Amino acid sequence: METEFSGPVSVFHDRRLPEVATPVGYAALIDAYNLSAPVPRMLSAIGTKHRIIEQGGWRIYTPRHAPDATLEGHLTFALKNEGLDLAILKRLFLAVNEDQIAGLVRQKPTGLYTRRIWFLHEWLLERQLNLPAADKVSYVDAVDTELQYATSGQNSARHRVRNNLPGTLEFCPLVFKTPALSEFIAQDLKERARVVVSQVPKDLLARTAAFLLLKDSKSSYVIEGERPPQDRIQRWGRVIGEAGRAPLDEAEFLRLQRIVIGDERFVKLGFRNEGGFVGEHERETQRPIPDHISARHEDVPSLVRGLIAFDHAAENELDPVVAAAVLAFGFVYIHPFEDGNGRIHRYLMHHVLSRRGFNPAGIHFPVSAAILDKISEYKSVLESYSTRLLPCVEWESTPQGNVKVLNDTGDFYRFFDATPHAEFLYECVQRTIEQDLPKETQFLRSFDTFRAGIENMIEMPERTLNNLFGFLQQNGGQLSKRARDNEFSELTPDEVTRIEELYQAAFLKDSGTAS
Repeated sequence: METEFSGPVSVFHDRRLPEVATPVGYAALIDAYNLSAPVPRMLSAIGTKHRIIEQGGWRIYTPRHAPDATLEGHLTFALKNEGLDLAILKRLFLAVNEDQIAGLVRQKPTGLYTRRIWFLHEWLLERQLNLPAADKVSYVDAVDTELQYATSGQNSARHRVRNNLPGTLEFCPLVFKTPALSEFIAQDLKERARVVVSQVPKDLLARTAAFLLLKDSKSSYVIEGERPPQDRIQRWGRVIGEAGRAPLDEAEFLRLQRIVIGDERFVKLGFRNEGGFVGEHERETQRPIPDHISARHEDVPSLVRGLIAFDHAAENELDPVVAAAVLAFGFVYIHPFEDGNGRIHRYLMHHVLSRRGFNPAGIHFPVSAAILDKISEYKSVLESYSTRLLPCVEWESTPQGNVKVLNDTGDFYRFFDATPHAEFLYECVQRTIEQDLPKETQFLRSFDTFRAGIENMIEMPERTLNNLFGFLQQNGGQLSKRARDNEFSELTPDEVTRIEELYQAAFLKDSGTAS
């Protein structure tokens, strides 16, 4: 029996259309086959007007774009216009009789889209259809590189399809080529960072690098709502400084968690062997109120293997910032540990950027500090997928106030749209290169000028000088009466005036350098 597809609607899966229109592509397939998978950020429909509009998560096409109301018609429309959504495709292929897919290929054995459908079916389900190898026609890419980022790929002679998917079956998120990402990549921020660093003397650069590491480490803890002692901040900063020196493996993940946690008395170290979620508990019942549900612990070993394989394979292919976003946000959605996931997630950004040589030698951009300043946007990016994932996860609460996932959700963590995450990370990296790096370098220059002026005027221990600087910084370059009467009562009025002039000359004349 032929599957029936929806006619015109005004609401689809609680998402209102900008006008009455007929869902097509992935939207039509989700509805017709009752597929349980996160709904794409952008859906497609056919309207009545002769212009394409985008609004509220919908792209409304003109009547001339309407596909045949068939499995082949909507699948072809999706691949042509909407790119690959591997989670939906896998759910679809599991719902559709294999003979239907094989029949599409037999009807059009040399078709560009039927061969891609054939390849994706066999790749996702890991079994072959009852079909002979394709005739020797030109190869077609599995991922349309006009729409999404991909690798150079390997040829699959059976399908005459080039497998340019940027990951493996165990972990393969995809990123769309948006105007924002194209603009970021065109800016060549790697070269801009190299130019900025080349203008800084080596001794000053070393101090800047140390300062930025400390700033990033502290910010990463603050994001988690923690105020750890200084030694833990410094220790994590040293770990960030070593990011990228070795490829990832399971032992490295476990090492990172041990360092992040520090005190392991109340945290089970190692990969989870129970459920996990991010959110709150009801006050009286302690029932979970999840904002995000982690991958099932049964799926963690496979997903971690996928992360590791992606890290190794992405070294020379994907844009470094795009690859860093995919790996880091993929990790935090999986949430493989009971605790420490957030800080390791941000460490992975440094890992990829350093391993790919994106940041200049010895410099690690304070990405966590940029994230902290954009914390609302950061949470929105995380929720851009979590809010679409959560309705697809069936769960129950455990007596311990945890969650137990009841359905198969592994594919939702392997395959997701990481486009917002890549755009956000690029924003953060751009900020660190154009603002943080020059700002911190200039601050150290100004501080050296201030310190030299003080040393030429009066003998003062380093600790006292730093204390003096702190008072001046807090009071807009003026030494408060309390400070003059107490900690610095030995200074003469003339010395106080000269010290304030030194501070103002070093910091306030060049606005924005005080940090």
